[in-house]
Amino acid sequence: MSKQKKSENKGNTGMWMGICIALGVAFGIMMDNIGIGIALGVAFGAALGSIDMSPKDKEKEE
Repeated sequence: MSKQKKSENKGNTGMWMGICIALGVAFGIMMDNIGIGIALGVAFGAALGSIDMSPKDKEKEE
C-alpha cells in the first residue's frame, strides 16, 4: 500500500470561522444589521484561519 502524504494544514479554519461568525452576529445585533456582521465574521474567520501561526524551520525543508 502506498503512503499518503499528510496535509500541512492544521485544520483550524473551522474553529476560527465559528468564533468569528459568532462575534460577527453579536456585533451585527449591536449595529442592528446582522447580515453585515455575519459577512464580516466570515471574512475575518477565513483570514485568521489561513494564517500559519507555527514557525517553520526552513533548515529542515532544505
